[in-house]
Amino acid sequence: MNILLCCAAGMSTSLLVTKMEQAAKDRGLAVTIWAVSLDEMKDNWEKADVVLVGPQVRYKLADLQKEGRGRSIPVELINTVDYGMLNGPKVLEAALNMKK
Repeated sequence: MNILLCCAAGMSTSLLVTKMEQAAKDRGLAVTIWAVSLDEMKDNWEKADVVLVGPQVRYKLADLQKEGRGRSIPVELINTVDYGMLNGPKVLEAALNMKK
């Protein structure tokens, strides 16, 4: 499964990606997780199974969800508390549930 995180600069979410990757490893899951900025989204849609949007770019959520619907890719906002706490396991679980 390919999980794409979209944030403001593509950097602020890198620590969350690391926590999510560790949670996936702990569960024996084969996933690819990466973060990009809004500007890089156009080059990354094709590789994603699901897209999680960082709270700092929630103002673009509706646009990203519309784009995702056109591509049959679910797009959801990352829970603000889980994002702030860098709760990799919970954010990973949310991503996995998006594909069910």
